[in-house]
Amino acid sequence: MAFLTLAGCSRNDLSDGYGNFEATEIVVSSEASGKLIRYDVDEGLRFEKGQVAAVVDTTQLALERRQLRAQLQALLAGKPSVAAEASVFRQQRRNIQRDLDRYARLSSEGAVPAKTLETVQDQARVIDRQIQSVDSKMPAIDSQAKALGDQIGRIDDQITKSVVRNPARGVVLAKYAEPGEVVTYGKPLYRIADTGTMYLRVYLSESQLPSVKVGQEVEVLIDDVKPAAKILKGRVTWISSKAEFTPKIIQTREDRVNMVYAVKVLVENPDGVLKIGMPGEIRFKPAGKS
Repeated sequence: MAFLTLAGCSRNDLSDGYGNFEATEIVVSSEASGKLIRYDVDEGLRFEKGQVAAVVDTTQLALERRQLRAQLQALLAGKPSVAAEASVFRQQRRNIQRDLDRYARLSSEGAVPAKTLETVQDQARVIDRQIQSVDSKMPAIDSQAKALGDQIGRIDDQITKSVVRNPARGVVLAKYAEPGEVVTYGKPLYRIADTGTMYLRVYLSESQLPSVKVGQEVEVLIDDVKPAAKILKGRVTWISSKAEFTPKIIQTREDRVNMVYAVKVLVENPDGVLKIGMPGEIRFKPAGKS
């Protein structure tokens, strides 16, 4: 981390704002229920984004998925026989249609009794109902297959979520579980903070607000051998829209005005010099200073 040491800095040269460093904290919770068969978490441990931190036992889920896959395979295996059955009935229907056409002609000529034509017509209606019955099986199979596929997809998702991957690069601040513990959905496992990027929350009086805006670069001062002896680069990322009473730990150049506005200043912290709760100060850059 690049910083400058102030030579002969006088404490009479007061900073424009005072506050403490904080980091974005994330509580990582379990998205599955079961026994923790892996839990690689310890306070102070640094995690990278996407790194596996814990694994919940998925044995029962895997067995259930295997059973559902077997049911799906058996169900889909029946589709060819249904298609073949439908093909047989359709061929029978084509055959009887030729008989219907012939008997209808003969009946109109009086060559065969009307009763014979009615018998053939009854046979055709029976085959039609059989075709409808077989045709209805295919959508039912597809519907059941989709339902099983959805169940398998749900279990796949549960198995994926049984592997707890760290959501952001940072340092573990607290752990809430132990290896072998049985956890439930939503149980907090650990709390992590992204300390690679820190925020200095300072408080400014209303008269100082015109001197600061979002995106503005400021000097951030931290203690070294002497108070406020290091200067870091910072950038204003947020300014509160409403005033609040001055926190007791804050002193301003105006001797603790009653109402102040919170301001967040982003400071890069690749070397880990800055710590959560550490005090800091800001100084607006004079006009024309780079």
